[in-house]
Amino acid sequence: MLINKKNIDKLFYIFILIHVILWTLVPSFTNNNLPLDTIEALAWGGNLDWGFNKHPPASAFFAELFFQIFGNNDWAYYLLSQIFLAFSFLIIFKFSQEIYKEKIFGFISVLILEGIYFYNYTTPEFNVYISELPFWTLTVYYSYKAFLKDHFKDWALVGFFGSIGFLSHYLFSYLLLSIAFFFIFLFWKNGKFNFKSLIALEVFIIMIIPHLIWLIENDFITLTYGFHRTGLGMNDKNFIDHLIYPTSFLLKQIGILIPFWIMLYTIINKFKIKLNFKDKKLLFLVFINFIPIILIALTSFLTGSKIKTMWLTPFYLYFGLFFIYLFKERINIRKLKNFYISFLFFFLLSPIIYFAISITQTDKRTDYPGKQVAEKVQYDWNKDHKEPITVVLGDEWHAGNISYHLKSRPIWEGPISKDKLNSLSKFTCIDNICIGNR
Repeated sequence: MLINKKNIDKLFYIFILIHVILWTLVPSFTNNNLPLDTIEALAWGGNLDWGFNKHPPASAFFAELFFQIFGNNDWAYYLLSQIFLAFSFLIIFKFSQEIYKEKIFGFISVLILEGIYFYNYTTPEFNVYISELPFWTLTVYYSYKAFLKDHFKDWALVGFFGSIGFLSHYLFSYLLLSIAFFFIFLFWKNGKFNFKSLIALEVFIIMIIPHLIWLIENDFITLTYGFHRTGLGMNDKNFIDHLIYPTSFLLKQIGILIPFWIMLYTIINKFKIKLNFKDKKLLFLVFINFIPIILIALTSFLTGSKIKTMWLTPFYLYFGLFFIYLFKERINIRKLKNFYISFLFFFLLSPIIYFAISITQTDKRTDYPGKQVAEKVQYDWNKDHKEPITVVLGDEWHAGNISYHLKSRPIWEGPISKDKLNSLSKFTCIDNICIGNR
């Protein structure tokens, strides 16, 4: 089928559909158990609150929503991840029509993201990073609309979607800061502050107030966890950490993007550019693509903290849009054959690798016999009790699997403690979990 203006939309939706089906079916057939982060989100979702010991609440909310619809069917949570990603692709494609006159450039801007493994290989695991994706794209999209049209509605939607992104993962703050810097730059350049922009801030604050209250009531436990993960606050840090960690971070990003660079290379005649920072489209794309990465690298440099590779999952969503826009004058639309070949190669390579690893390696979290363990727990409980299991205690992985797989869907109430056990009318402890009835 020839790619022309009339069938680009059709091809885009075919691509989206195939991607969703492929990445729902492959893990559904090859994995025996849901991944760790998905089980954690489901454990939290069974006992929804405005925050949890590791993360804010949004990912747990979405996982629980799907559980209420589909129950403990693993394929549903692989589908959930792909819906989040597909919707993100759709917003990028829609936003591209604000940037380019030709739809083909927007189409390529999405296809080239298949060269970044955050948007294929890692997507079966629904987690806080996948939860951010649609809100990252929506926040950027409505920020651009607010920039162009200055409507109250667009400013409000920036605050609304930005707050849900923040309630997915705190690193969403880097995007929000980058957008704020962009508008501060504009206000400074124009010599006039736009008070409508405060609508976004007001909506954002109102939306996150319940989580802030929860944070205070729970001694900022999620922030403590984040500091621990990055190594912040450790007494044995030295100056070399401030150099090693940000350097390692930047090198990893270059390595991750190699397939992306290969795909880009296939469609560029010459890597020669003229940067025109009077171009408002280019300026906006620079801010939302590179300022978040610069800020997180600076954080690592200034604090000597480690940056986990997976934290960058949403950061590259608009990379395709930026680089295609940057080189659009160097792209020969009539010679896109090599690009489509490279796209198909990476599009198929990733699920093949995932399938092969899932089949050949048998010691992964996704090989854990969660359903069988839950059945054994239920069998042991039924020997002495007629009441259903309504509470499970233990770590998120082991207890979370029990909560997910049992028909009674016992609520996960955190680690085992004497106070929690005393609150149960009946309980039994098996290995590293305790089950009971209240």
